[in-house]
Amino acid sequence: MTSHLRRATRRRVTAIAAAGLLLAGFVSAAPVQAADTNLIVNGGFEEGLTGWFVNNGNSTDAATLTPTSDAYSGATAVHVTNRATTGSGPMQDLSGKVQAGQTYALSARIKYDNPQSPGTKQFFATMHYGGGTYTNLVSVTATRGQWAHFNGQFTIPASQGVSTARLFFETPWTSNPASDPNLHLMDFTLDDVSVVGAPPPPPASKTIEVVGKLPGEHNPLIGHKFGADGYGFVHDGRVYMYMTNDTQGYAPNPTTGVSPGINYGDINQITVISTTDMVNWTDHGEVQVAGPNGVAPFTSNSWAPGMAKKVVNGQEKFFLYYANNGSSSNVITGASPIGPWTSERTSTLIDGRTPGAEAVAWKFDPAPFVDEDGEPYLYFGGGPASTSMPAAERFNNPKNLRAIKLGDDMVSTEGTAAVVDAPVAFEAAQVFKRDGKYYLSYSSHFGGSDFGGNQTPLPGYPGGGQIGYMISDDPMSWPKETYAGVLFPNQSQFFGSGTGGNNHQSVFEYEGKYYFTYHAPTLNKRINGNTTQGYRSPHIQELAFNADGTIQQVVGTYAGVEQVRDFDPYRVFEAETFGWSKGIATAKVDGGSAEFGGSAPNLIVRDIDNGDWTALSSVNFGAGAGTVTAKVRPLAAGGQIQVRLDEVGGPVVATIAVDGTIGEWTELSAQLDGVAGVHDVYFTYSGPAGADLFELDTWQFTAAAAELPVTATAQTRCIGGTVYLAVQARNDHDGPVAIELETAYGKRSLSAVAAGANAFQQFNTRTATLAAGTATVRVTGSIDGRTVTTTHTVNHPGATCGA
Repeated sequence: MTSHLRRATRRRVTAIAAAGLLLAGFVSAAPVQAADTNLIVNGGFEEGLTGWFVNNGNSTDAATLTPTSDAYSGATAVHVTNRATTGSGPMQDLSGKVQAGQTYALSARIKYDNPQSPGTKQFFATMHYGGGTYTNLVSVTATRGQWAHFNGQFTIPASQGVSTARLFFETPWTSNPASDPNLHLMDFTLDDVSVVGAPPPPPASKTIEVVGKLPGEHNPLIGHKFGADGYGFVHDGRVYMYMTNDTQGYAPNPTTGVSPGINYGDINQITVISTTDMVNWTDHGEVQVAGPNGVAPFTSNSWAPGMAKKVVNGQEKFFLYYANNGSSSNVITGASPIGPWTSERTSTLIDGRTPGAEAVAWKFDPAPFVDEDGEPYLYFGGGPASTSMPAAERFNNPKNLRAIKLGDDMVSTEGTAAVVDAPVAFEAAQVFKRDGKYYLSYSSHFGGSDFGGNQTPLPGYPGGGQIGYMISDDPMSWPKETYAGVLFPNQSQFFGSGTGGNNHQSVFEYEGKYYFTYHAPTLNKRINGNTTQGYRSPHIQELAFNADGTIQQVVGTYAGVEQVRDFDPYRVFEAETFGWSKGIATAKVDGGSAEFGGSAPNLIVRDIDNGDWTALSSVNFGAGAGTVTAKVRPLAAGGQIQVRLDEVGGPVVATIAVDGTIGEWTELSAQLDGVAGVHDVYFTYSGPAGADLFELDTWQFTAAAAELPVTATAQTRCIGGTVYLAVQARNDHDGPVAIELETAYGKRSLSAVAAGANAFQQFNTRTATLAAGTATVRVTGSIDGRTVTTTHTVNHPGATCGA
């Protein structure tokens, strides 16, 4: 946020004060309120600083909050010191609590004691509605050394967006408060804060009820939530996708189904999904990166993530980079690709102090790259070109992207950022390496006054909202001559009306193939038609190269990429893993993941109603499945789960009656009938209409009992007056097996009996008479990759030898 935005706010406040509205309006009769609910948490500071933090709307805001016994009432108040700006004061997040069109009563006590400060001083209670929108709500003029009382009402305009609403206390704005800190930046004490009015509205349902990812299609990657700026990352045979959490601000109207437009200022979480087959994706939920409760609470937003791993001091670590709005970029550290996460920094990694980045308007979109020799780099930047350049150069070569070396710790930078002279560049620089060459892709701008006005692009340069790319021999050298062409046209060329806008991409390699990630509001379009509200969804296409190393232009499709392997059902796996779904949502719950370990977040499938379903693509049951087990928490009586093959209305091969104790987790199983080979599997959910039926945690299939074919016989014979028992087994399987022949008189094991071959052993009973009985034959081998042991019992006749 810039000083221009604060100056505009100051002018607005001055105008309001001049009109006499700040005080006179607050004492007039207020509209009828729904209830008298105090929306402030810990307004008396009796619980220390719980619920409070320092206003961080600008990167320059800073202060220290300390509990103090110098309170107006009770035992504790908060003392504010070391203020860096006039807006640096205690803040509480009221997002989701206040409502547009409602009137609230605000009360608070404030005091300052600095003998060097003037005898009286005005203070404001101010609401930050996100971006550059600040509104002074109530003011008071305090006398030095005495408690002053904020006591007034404010009405939030009906047209005001309130998805972000953060209340803080400040002194009147000035551009250079450090010039007279005793006048502008004095310490102060705050106590007994309350905002009373209508109770918070119930949260809008974010559940997407339409089928957003159609069966058989592989784009968008998920249909139950949104995700933008997807960054692909491969670790230990698994693809992870890190995305801006567009779902965070999604709030569809219950009647129309249409949500207000996306507000990027609300987004402070990163969404993570993963796969091993490129079609069935597991939802790992959201990482609370920024904001007062975030891993890095000194940042406000988390957009456009980038991911890397590196061994640091002998320990493998994972580094999640993100944009703290347009002002800066930062990084948090994970113990695994899905956390847990910590912050090794207490300030942003890339900001106005970064050498070589001073002229970059938007210091965001950080994308890491670790070279084969272990050297790490970071690419970032974007936004309007410098006005000092000629107009044509501002358009064609805005020089707004940067490359910088990272320290070996991955959470610091080294040296000066180098200019990336990408033609028509806007944002989203990302680098990968192939056959010794470095490839940098980026998103192009749309022109306009920020880029020199009405200019003509040079031949071959990208058009508006396209993905261009460059090829270099040096990860730090990107002159305009390395430009190689357009990698991806604007997504609206493929997905039609309502899907335009800028894009954000990445490229990753998985099992010898290269993949290209991008986003498009295709799910938003399926919800609302051609009029979309900016909620974006992740997509992937395979990347192909020409013989000279240039990239074949990517075509965006709903078909997406091919499934690289069948899904293995014979294990415990998360219920929030699916290829397609309808009407469900996911949520984090306490405890670790049954599939990914105790330190991994555990999610469940929730908001399951009659007619909802989830589905898996290309499940390989091999020779046959025996049972299916669901870990489920019933919420209503009469729920059922049907397991169907190949389509949502396909044949039912198992039914689980969800008849456990209401509200308690339980495992319920059912037998499967005739399920073998490879099938799409649909879990369809039914029960009383209008009720949430149950929640799901995990699935597990078990294989049907499989038998290895063998022909076994047991005969008796007499040799020298003694009965011998001869046991033979022929391997009728199509591969080698181990065979064990066992009788009461001994046993013999053969480790590798070929298909069609025999195992034979003649056992000496050391007796002349043997009654009829049995011998045991055990056969061990592989069926569909699983080790199976089959036991056969063979009858033998009695015998008497000698006179």
